Amino acid sequence: MESIQRQAREVQELAPEAQVAVAHGQMRERELEQVMLDFYHRRCNILVCSTIIESGIDVPNANTIIINRADKLGLAQLHQLRGRVGRSHHRAYAYLIVPPRKVMTADAVKRIEAIESLEDLGAGFMLANHDLEIRGAGELLGEDQSGQIHEIGFSLYMELLERAVTALKSGQTPELDQPLDHGPEIDLQSPALIPDDYLPDVHSRLILYKRIASAATPEELRELQVEMIDRFGLLPEPVKTLFRVTGLKLQASPIGIRKIEAGPQGGRIVFTPEPNIDLGKLLALIQQHAVIYRLDGQDKLRFNKVLKDTETRAQEVEQLLERLKIDDS
Repeated sequence: MESIQRQAREVQELAPEAQVAVAHGQMRERELEQVMLDFYHRRCNILVCSTIIESGIDVPNANTIIINRADKLGLAQLHQLRGRVGRSHHRAYAYLIVPPRKVMTADAVKRIEAIESLEDLGAGFMLANHDLEIRGAGELLGEDQSGQIHEIGFSLYMELLERAVTALKSGQTPELDQPLDHGPEIDLQSPALIPDDYLPDVHSRLILYKRIASAATPEELRELQVEMIDRFGLLPEPVKTLFRVTGLKLQASPIGIRKIEAGPQGGRIVFTPEPNIDLGKLLALIQQHAVIYRLDGQDKLRFNKVLKDTETRAQEVEQLLERLKIDDS
């Protein structure tokens, strides 16, 4: 409080003809309101205040702000304070007073450089990105809210947390040392990806990979295909294969399939320890087509068949899964 009063006296000495007012958070509500009203109605023309002005009333006639020790303030704070002056029809000025660069911290220098460089429309979003880069993405849980999340990443942490909560709700003990189940592994021995020449932007490709992998139904996959064709053109073969593989995952997951491999001369299906399949259908299939299908151990079904292209392999696997599943009726 004393420091702001001292600052106000120094300003008054520099501008003897000015009417200087003081505002800060320790003032009584009525007193603070009266000061702001005086400034709004131009009964005083210089307001010396704390960062309380950041969320103050709108003063359209204020055209200059001087922020002392701007290096002590956060990037979002500086952006908000700078926005207290200036309108579309009034030129305004924001002066940031900082000590020599060698005295400031590295983060403070980055903040000042960021606030200086961005003054166009949309600067708020860009400043938020700069703030994220300077300070990091923040913290989530615990005293420092980092720890394991820092080591394994947010997405994996949330998957582990979800699995633990689901196990506890069902009365089981969470087995966090077991690998996460990301669904069946499908290998059609063909590229299954979004090529660079089809979609050059890396960020867009990553988003689409995530959306395709997160699709919960065949309908969602079809909608995604239509959307991609509409946005980027006809799907190249690797993208078609990607959708085929994802569709097979959706089909194989409910019946307890761990892995599917299909190549030019056939392939194999690896079951989970407790597959949800019709064992009668499986045995009948092996007996009727012993040349093509045979069991390899307790958890593998091998098939020997000429499957020249990707679509033929996908159709063979699709038909085989349809045969093995338990009829709902």
